[in-house]
Amino acid sequence: MSHPDQETALLAAKLSPTEAAARLAELARLLAEANSAYHGADAPEMTDADYDALKRENAAIEAAFPDLKRADSPSDQVGAAPSEGFAKLTHSQRMLSLANAFEAADVVDFVSGIRRYLNLAADAPLAFTAEPKIDGLSLSLRYEDGELVSAATRGDGAVGENVTANARTIDDIPQTLRNAPAVLEVRGEVYMSHADFAFLNDRQLTAGAKPFANPRNAAAGSLRQLDSSITKSRPLRFFAYAWGEVSAPLADTQSAALTHLKTLGFQINDRTRTCHSCEEMLAHYASIEEGRAELGYDIDGVVYKVDDLDYQRRLGMRSTTPRWAIAHKFPAELAWTTLEAIDIQVGRTGALSPVARLTPVTVGGVVVSNATLHNEDYIAGRDANGGPIRDGKDIRVGDRVQVYRAGDVIPKVADVDLSKRPADAKPYTFPTQCPECQSDAIREEGDAIRRCTGGLICPAQAVEKLKHFVSRAAFDIEGLGAKQVEAFYTDGWIAEPADIFKLKENYGQGLQQLKNREGWGEKSASSLFKAIDDKRTIALHRLIFALGIRHVGEVAASDLARHFTTWAALAATVDAAAPAAEAHLRAEDAILAERKAAADEGRRASLQPQRDKAWADTPASTKAAWDDLTGIDGIGATVAVSLVTTFQQARERASIDRLIDQLVEIQAPQARATQSAVSGLTIVFTGALERMTRAEAKARAEALGAKVSGSVSAKTDIVVAGPGAGSKEKKARDLGIELLTEDQWLDRIGDG
Repeated sequence: MSHPDQETALLAAKLSPTEAAARLAELARLLAEANSAYHGADAPEMTDADYDALKRENAAIEAAFPDLKRADSPSDQVGAAPSEGFAKLTHSQRMLSLANAFEAADVVDFVSGIRRYLNLAADAPLAFTAEPKIDGLSLSLRYEDGELVSAATRGDGAVGENVTANARTIDDIPQTLRNAPAVLEVRGEVYMSHADFAFLNDRQLTAGAKPFANPRNAAAGSLRQLDSSITKSRPLRFFAYAWGEVSAPLADTQSAALTHLKTLGFQINDRTRTCHSCEEMLAHYASIEEGRAELGYDIDGVVYKVDDLDYQRRLGMRSTTPRWAIAHKFPAELAWTTLEAIDIQVGRTGALSPVARLTPVTVGGVVVSNATLHNEDYIAGRDANGGPIRDGKDIRVGDRVQVYRAGDVIPKVADVDLSKRPADAKPYTFPTQCPECQSDAIREEGDAIRRCTGGLICPAQAVEKLKHFVSRAAFDIEGLGAKQVEAFYTDGWIAEPADIFKLKENYGQGLQQLKNREGWGEKSASSLFKAIDDKRTIALHRLIFALGIRHVGEVAASDLARHFTTWAALAATVDAAAPAAEAHLRAEDAILAERKAAADEGRRASLQPQRDKAWADTPASTKAAWDDLTGIDGIGATVAVSLVTTFQQARERASIDRLIDQLVEIQAPQARATQSAVSGLTIVFTGALERMTRAEAKARAEALGAKVSGSVSAKTDIVVAGPGAGSKEKKARDLGIELLTEDQWLDRIGDG
């Protein structure tokens, strides 16, 4: 039987560039919504297995089409923004998530990758710890001079929620430590045992309250209580498994450091083992999985970590995960139920998303009643051209469907029992009109998603765009959340972002009318108007993200802000690049047509002439603007086209311009490290590096404040060329760009 990830990779490779871009867009939306529900609301809307499968698919498509990786790629995201109900705490060291393994082959690849990165021989000693992966809520505890001073949830990895008062009520968390480093951040998982969960739910039912769905939800909801007395009444526990900032090393190895934490008074998992080979790691995984039901608490896999802490330091981090650790997940759980209906939800971008309404069924101890159905091709089992698609099931209302989950509420439809299909079951007809505004809902060529064309006249899109505008990562206006935005929109007070800044002006100085609304008083109304005025000064990256432009997430917005530094520079470049974007799209269409014709005729495709013809009449200045935009590390043609499309639509541009007119100051991004000899410079690595891997070189350059690009242009400051450097080195010479050998580069950054 073939490896699931191999199957995913093969399917990804069969996609056209247009299909791949469309699928990556859909995956980014689905995974962002799942992150927000799971980490931000403690109310998951997707199973762990479904989430993991989508992440694997996203990674496979990005590997097959690296140039299409989105700026808001799920590969670069961690957790979700902290809740508005808690004060925020910034982690001194980021709390990252873990990469996942699902098969034994993934673990073998993980170990092999570690050896390659460290340049270790196959027989060189390399140990790992293997410990159960607790299904709870991550927590970071900070001790100073032996005293617990703060506790924070993971949040988005950089900023978490201050739950110090609640953490102090958990018996497993020491309030004071003896013989600890002056500064010690202990990280671990808050969880609830099966026995305590059953006791809590019995108490909930006795009190006439709603029972919790599962121990993870109960633990997360209990820790994230604004009233710490409620947390104290809940039976929470804590396992320590890692650390953040420390003023003195705990040990030389992961296993010894865990033992040290135990001597300080923390609970560590007694099923943790040190393994010296893949075989030992997989054997311990099998042992833990076999005894999973007897553990007395929920786990969803086993975590492997490189034991040597010096190796961990050398391996370092990717954008959201450490290279030295991986989570080996358990298989999902399955159940059969009936599909009662298919509902259509309209998202912020106008995407029509089908949701299965199921006869409630208990899967792994949790009652589930909804499932994602992805898109119309998934339901029909065939694509727009009639060809079969991966996982497509010809799903019909009334079918008996198998659903699976590995953690929470909304599962995925895994199979359909055709032998039990009702005789009157009919193929589902996907709507061609938006259920919210009745505008046409169309599919672009190669796009798996059908989208409403109503734009701002569509209530679903308008409201969601406004909610996005005021979200925490965007304008984050105190007192103006999703609920208030929806109410103001419904009453006709706001229709676009600029209207928010004219609330006071448009409603008789605003205060009188607003304070008379239900839920508002003079003080709260005055506070809102002040909060709105405070946001007339906004950081450039927040402004860009707040516009809700397709494909432009937080990471892309930050990349654009760092590159252009001013709104005027960004707008001017995007406007100048408009004809080039059209040329790019013409070239893509021509290339697709040529590939199809060549395949039909059994000949080799001739792509460059198609590209040259499409770009033939493009002025040099326009091409330069396009190269400037697409040359930004992390910004590709997909993002550039999306920016141009938005800026060139008259209604959208007019709305943006009205917003800009309401702002007082758009702040440039803060510079990265300024003490480095290379901070602010754009670096390109080419050829073979001999003293470090390309990944390590990139990570170290970025840590020093440099920008690392994959292509050489007039904007490049330094090209580091190793043996075998080709066209990039030649282009650097032609452009007069400084060329360095690897040794010269290391001398430049003080690491020679």
